[in-house]
Amino acid sequence: MDGPRAAARLRIVLGHLGRPSAKAVVAHPTSETIIPANYCPQFQYTLDNNVLTLEQRKFYEENGFLIIKNLVSDADIERFRTQFEKICREEVKPAGIMLMRDVTILNSEDALSEKTVSKVQEFQYDKELFRYCTLPQILKYVECFTGPNIMAMHTMLINKPPDTGKKTSRHPMHQDLHYFPFRPPNRMVCAWTAMEHIDRNNGCLVVLPGTHKGSLKPHDYPPWDGGVNIMYYGIKDFEKNCPRVHLVMEKGDTVFFHPLLIHGSGRNRTEGFRKSISCHFASANCHYIDVKGTSQEKVEKDIQKIADRFQGAESTVNLKDIWRFRAQLVKGERVNL
Repeated sequence: MDGPRAAARLRIVLGHLGRPSAKAVVAHPTSETIIPANYCPQFQYTLDNNVLTLEQRKFYEENGFLIIKNLVSDADIERFRTQFEKICREEVKPAGIMLMRDVTILNSEDALSEKTVSKVQEFQYDKELFRYCTLPQILKYVECFTGPNIMAMHTMLINKPPDTGKKTSRHPMHQDLHYFPFRPPNRMVCAWTAMEHIDRNNGCLVVLPGTHKGSLKPHDYPPWDGGVNIMYYGIKDFEKNCPRVHLVMEKGDTVFFHPLLIHGSGRNRTEGFRKSISCHFASANCHYIDVKGTSQEKVEKDIQKIADRFQGAESTVNLKDIWRFRAQLVKGERVNL
């Protein structure tokens, strides 16, 4: 694609978004596009498939994210919500699952409930929640980014609480690849589904379009006055005036995004709990890397601290072992991962 045409398309996109902070927009699926016989685009971030239209592929290539409307049914979402509530009430206790609280109530003695659990992590150990990662309509799109051999690597149900005034319900701008010791990033994708209407009032995702084309940046905990939730790393230095897109989504809408895309979420200004469910997928052909001496080494050290707390002894766990243990094959064959 020549420079002038790409620049023209980018100007059109940015014209819709505005600078430096865009209005809330939604990326809708596009209708099928007739491809000229002499057109041969070079796609880097998507694989040849019969699921995405040409316009959708071009949008993801340029922006690093794509929203598919109404992808997950109301019935499935209600089942996930019901199971989340059962876990919070400890009616079911899946081994290995992690329940997290917001930093403002971290030491609260209140019993577990929907109002004290801000996130369920590693729900691959819960059969009902893990169904999300195996939904055919999810995997159909995931395969467009990863290829046919698909591993579910990281699972979360996020229950963003109403902000207490300390802005701790925010998530700093970050890149998900910071957490993952495997490569290449172009064969990884996150599927993130809204479990209700989500907008800027209750803390929707905000993304910096096109930043997936850059490199992994150094991350650390931001120096916020209200504190920061554990593992909520933020990019130490990025262009604050980059155009932003706030992803307004309806129940069942699903956004797929690249692990290098810079994104975060705002605080929840409502009285309700904003819920979403997600999974990071990777090609089973990906390979692990050693994070020693890299900016990702901090993730390994923080995970070791968490393991020490639970085991009551010094941990020798490393990031590779963590992700090898978590990885679950959901389609195709297990290759490297």
